[in-house]
Amino acid sequence: MSAADDAPPLPPLPPLPPTAAPLAGAAPAERPAAGQAQTDAAGAGAAPAVPEDVLIVLPVRNTVLFPQVVLPIAIRRERTIAGAQEAMRSRRKVGLLLQRDPAEDDPAPEGLHRIGTVASIVRYVTAPDGTHHLICQGEQRFSVLDFVSRDPFLVARIELHPEPTTLNPEIEARGLRLREMAVQALQLLPQVPAELAAAIQSIESIPALVDLIASFIDLKPIEKQEVLATFGLRERLDLVLELLRQRVEVLRISREIEDRTRAAFDERQKEAVLRERLRQIRKELGEDEEGTDEPAQLKAALSKAGMPQEVEEHVRAQISRLEHMGEGSAEYSMTRTYLDWMLALPWSKLDDEQIDIEHARRILDEDHFGLDKIKRRIMEFLAVRKLNPEGHSPILCFVGPPGVGKTSLGQSIARALGLKFVRVSLGGVHDEAEIRGHRRTYVGALPGNIIQALRKVGTRNPVMMLDEVDKLSASFQGDPSSALLEVLDPEQNHTFHDNYLGVPFDLSKVLFIGTANVLDTMPPPLRDRMEVIQLSGYTQDEKLEIAKRYLLRRQLKANGLKEQQVELADAAIRRLIADYTRESGVRGLERDLGAVLRHAAVAIASGQSGPISIGPEDLAGILGAPRFENEVAMRTSVPGVATGLAWTPVGGDILFVECGRVPGNGRLILTGQLGEVMKESAQAAVTLVKGQAERLGIDAQVFEKSDLHIHVPAGAVPKDGPSAGVAIFISLVSLLTQRTVRKDVAMTGEISLRGLVLPVGGIKEKTVAAARSGIRTVILPARNRRDLEDIPPSAREVLQLVWAERVEDVIAAAFDGGLARRVAA
Repeated sequence: MSAADDAPPLPPLPPLPPTAAPLAGAAPAERPAAGQAQTDAAGAGAAPAVPEDVLIVLPVRNTVLFPQVVLPIAIRRERTIAGAQEAMRSRRKVGLLLQRDPAEDDPAPEGLHRIGTVASIVRYVTAPDGTHHLICQGEQRFSVLDFVSRDPFLVARIELHPEPTTLNPEIEARGLRLREMAVQALQLLPQVPAELAAAIQSIESIPALVDLIASFIDLKPIEKQEVLATFGLRERLDLVLELLRQRVEVLRISREIEDRTRAAFDERQKEAVLRERLRQIRKELGEDEEGTDEPAQLKAALSKAGMPQEVEEHVRAQISRLEHMGEGSAEYSMTRTYLDWMLALPWSKLDDEQIDIEHARRILDEDHFGLDKIKRRIMEFLAVRKLNPEGHSPILCFVGPPGVGKTSLGQSIARALGLKFVRVSLGGVHDEAEIRGHRRTYVGALPGNIIQALRKVGTRNPVMMLDEVDKLSASFQGDPSSALLEVLDPEQNHTFHDNYLGVPFDLSKVLFIGTANVLDTMPPPLRDRMEVIQLSGYTQDEKLEIAKRYLLRRQLKANGLKEQQVELADAAIRRLIADYTRESGVRGLERDLGAVLRHAAVAIASGQSGPISIGPEDLAGILGAPRFENEVAMRTSVPGVATGLAWTPVGGDILFVECGRVPGNGRLILTGQLGEVMKESAQAAVTLVKGQAERLGIDAQVFEKSDLHIHVPAGAVPKDGPSAGVAIFISLVSLLTQRTVRKDVAMTGEISLRGLVLPVGGIKEKTVAAARSGIRTVILPARNRRDLEDIPPSAREVLQLVWAERVEDVIAAAFDGGLARRVAA
C-alpha cells in the first residue's frame, strides 16, 4: 500500500464484483478485526456541512488510484483524517489527488496534481497505533476546477470525465494486445495470485482493463499519474502498452539471469558434493583435511592474475601437479609457496602515469632547495617521457655524498609521475642470487630483491630506487653487479629471468633510478647503462635554508612542538653548521636540531610559559663544546704549512700539509697514511723544489745536510691521489724560504717535473668545502676552467678563484705580495 502518510506500499486489490461494490457513502458492513476501533458518522464531531456540488479532496503520497480498482490507504495527517471522517458521516465520495512533492507534510492546493480519481470509502478502520486505514474503490476520473476551502479539509469544485462507451477496431486490437502482454508479464512474475490473472481475463471493459494493468505494473507514481491524466482511450492504451513492454523486457532479462544463476548454483552444488566425497576419501587415506580446496582457489586466482599465455600454462601445470601430491610431502609446501608467489605478482597491473610538467616542478621545489641543475635534468627527463611514453627512458643514477637528498629525489619523481615508489637496498649485497633469486630446488628459496620489491609495491610500473649501487661486491657466490646488467638494459629486461620464477618477467615498465656515493667502485659496464647525475655537498647558506624550510619543521613535529613555542635564531643555526656539523649533507645537522628542540621540549613540558628562545650562546650548554674549530689560522701561522683541498666519498674537505726540516743526510720522510700515488706526488714536489732552488733563493746545501719530513694530519685516515701535489710543493717552499702561506688560501692540483699544474677532479666538492671552512681564495689548475659552471653560485660569491698554469702562478697567489692571474667567479 502506497499510503497517503508514509505507510509501506501494498499491491492494489482486484476490482470488486458489481454486486459487492457498495454505493457511494455506504456505511461499513463488517466489524473491524480484534484490536481495532471502527469509526462511523458519529465519530466525525461537529464538522461543517459540505455543499452537494463539491468534492472532499484527500491528498496522497506516492499513490495513484485508478477507476474500478480497490486500494487500501493509510492516513495520519489531521486534515486528511478530518476529510475522510466527514465523508463517512455525510456518506459522500472523496477525491484522491497525488502530491507533487511527497516530502511536503501539509501541501497547498498548488502542490497537488489537478487530475485524480473519485472514490468510495468501502471501510474505515482506526488501529491501536493511531493510524487510520481506508479501503477505497476508484470510480471515475475528475479534474479540479478550483478549490473552495482548505480548512478543516480540502474541498474542490470538479469536472467528471466519463469513459467512452463506443469502441472501434483499433482500440479493440490494442486491448487484445494489452491483455496478452499482461498475461505474459504475470507469467514472468514469481508467486502471482491466480485471482489477478483470472481478473484480467474476465474483464470485458477495455478502459477498466487499462486502469487495472496500470495499477499493478511496477511504475513510478508520476508515470501512473500520466496514465491517469490521459483521457483519450487510444492514447492511454498506447502509453500503457509501451510501459508494459518495457517492464516485460526487464522481467524477461531478470528471469534469464535467474535461470543462469540457478544453473551455475546447481553446478557448484554438484562440485561441492564431489569435493566432499574427495575429502572423505582423503580422510580415509590419512591425509590432512585442511586446504583440500586449495587447487580450486588457486585456479580461481589464476584466472584473475592476467599472466602471459605461456606463464599461465606453466602455472596451470604446477597446480595440476599440486592436486596429485600429498599435503604432507615436502614438495607440496615448496610448490604451494611457489604458486603463491606467482599469483601475487603484478603481471598485468599498471598504474596510470600522469605527467604534468608544472606540477612536477612545484613538487621538486617543495621537496628540495637548490639543486637547480639536477632539477633541470629531471624536468627534461619527465618531458621526454611525456612526449614518448613508449620510448626507453635513460636510467638515472644520482651520485653524491650521504645526506644530500638522493633518495628523496627519487621519491619526488614518483610523486610527480603519480606512481608508487619502492626502494631496493644493494649495500653489502655480494650474492648474485640476491638479484636473480635462488633456484626452487634449495630449501628456503626466494625470488631476488627486484621481484620481491614488485610484489611488495603491487604494480608493474613503479619507480624503483636501487640504493647504494656502488656498495655491491663480488664473492665466490657470484657478482651481483653482473646480474644487474640485464635488469638495467632496456633491450633485455622485458624478459628478465628470475631463477626462482623460472619464467620471464617484464621489467620494461619499471622506472629504475640508482644512487651511489662514488663511481670508482662501480663496474664500467654497469656505469655505462646509467646516466650519472652528480650531487655535491651543500654550502653553509644552503644548509641554513634547508634547515629553516624542511629540517626544523620536521623536528618540531617529531618532538611534539609548535612553531610558536620555540624561537631558534638564524645565528644559532649557522653556529650549528660551522661548529657542530661539518659535513656535505644535512643528516648531522638534523640530529643536532633535534637535540636542541628536545632541550626546549623539556622546558615546555616542565611548565615554562612563553616561547623558548635559543641563541648561539646557548648551544654549548645544550650540545657541549664545539666539535670543530677553525684551524686555518693556527695551521698557517708558521712556515711549512699549506692548506690543500681533498675529495672524499662524503664530499670535499680541507687538507693540511706540514713540512719539517731536521739535520740529516737528505732523506725524505712521509707520514700520515699516504697512498702510493700521493707518495709519488711528494717525491715529485721535492725534485721540483730542488730544481728551482736557485730561483727561489734556497741554499742547495740544505737538501744534502737535512732530512725533509712531510706529514699530512689525521694520520688514522688513509689518503691518496695526485691532487695534493701543489699543496706539498708550496709547503716545501714555505719551509725552505721561511715565508708563511696566506691563511685564507687553499689549493689543489697535480704538478709535473716541468712545473706545470695539471687538472684534477672533484672541483665542485673541493670549492664547496673551501667556502664552508672559511677559505676566501682557492688556487685551481687552469685546465679545470671547464668546471667553473659546476661550482655553486653560493660558493663562487664568497671565493676568489685563481687559475694557475704553472707553479710560479701558485707561488705568486699563495704568498703575500705575490702576483697572480685572477678570474672572478
